[in-house]
Amino acid sequence: MIEKYINKEFIISIFIILLGLIALFAFFDFMQEINDLGKGNYGLLQVFTYVLLSLPGRIYEIIPLAVLLGSMLAIGQLAASSELTIIRSSGYSIKRIAKSLIMTGLFFSMITLLIGELITPKSEKNAQQVKINSTASVVAQEFKSGFWIKDGNNFVNIENVLPDASLEGINIYEFDSNFTLRTITRALSGIFHDGQWKLENISQKLILEEKVETVEIEKGSWKSEIRPEMMNALIISPEKMSIINLFTFINYLKTNNQTTTKYEVALWEKIIHPIIPIIMIIFAVPFGFFHERSGGKFFKIFIGIIAGISYQIINTMIRHLSLINDWQPFMSSLIPTLIFLTVGLFMIHKFEHK
Repeated sequence: MIEKYINKEFIISIFIILLGLIALFAFFDFMQEINDLGKGNYGLLQVFTYVLLSLPGRIYEIIPLAVLLGSMLAIGQLAASSELTIIRSSGYSIKRIAKSLIMTGLFFSMITLLIGELITPKSEKNAQQVKINSTASVVAQEFKSGFWIKDGNNFVNIENVLPDASLEGINIYEFDSNFTLRTITRALSGIFHDGQWKLENISQKLILEEKVETVEIEKGSWKSEIRPEMMNALIISPEKMSIINLFTFINYLKTNNQTTTKYEVALWEKIIHPIIPIIMIIFAVPFGFFHERSGGKFFKIFIGIIAGISYQIINTMIRHLSLINDWQPFMSSLIPTLIFLTVGLFMIHKFEHK
């Protein structure tokens, strides 16, 4: 009964904080999108649609913070009302209280995983499509000439990627085994269908030993390792892609000997992120026994805010350092979480034997 009561109090507090954070970040997103209001057909309806579709991604990001602040609030309330003292006098050690709350952590971990894998990738892509279509723009380009992609021994230049992952202005430079340029193919547009790209309005230059021949083709097929799913990396940020899409894109980059550090860091962060709610609860529990008699639940929330900001700063700093110094993606993603877990376990041990 005691364990059920503790978990209930934590879940209620976490949901209260989560709803508050969702409203706050939705307001910030809305205010930011107001700056683009009036561009093309980007009106209030499109702004609201964009913000609404972006919410799953926001929820995915803020669940660990909500768990931390909600846990601080719950443990502060239990301490302020002396319920924590009564629970301890009933034979519950700090370790046992922390263990009993693992179920709450697992509950929010599952929510995080489901939102991050099943909802966010699709909703984020739809949000970007709404904005791009309404503002009459295309997916952001890496260079003025568009995107450059290595595809086996060939190099592909794509001038524009549209929100539906169809392509405009496709230039394919085909090389032989000796890396001698043999063919230059240009197509005005392309769409993926039945496992290959269907190109239209094709102009192909065949580079022979003594001359260059030009062939005009109305329609044709192009077999490539490039897939529409890989275009998600151009439309949405790596952190909001699904683990499967990230893994596929990383394998594609490795096959073509391209840098994968940015996407590997994002992949490991996606794997570790659902575990963070459990770590945050373990980190928060000992604070219920910090200045226990003086109560101070709002003081504990303040500590939670500082801890949450610190986690974000450490995580961002280590992510950038790992990209600059080419550190192991697994370790760079795990270090901030290990720090919080170590501090939480240390404080539990300290207050347990105090």
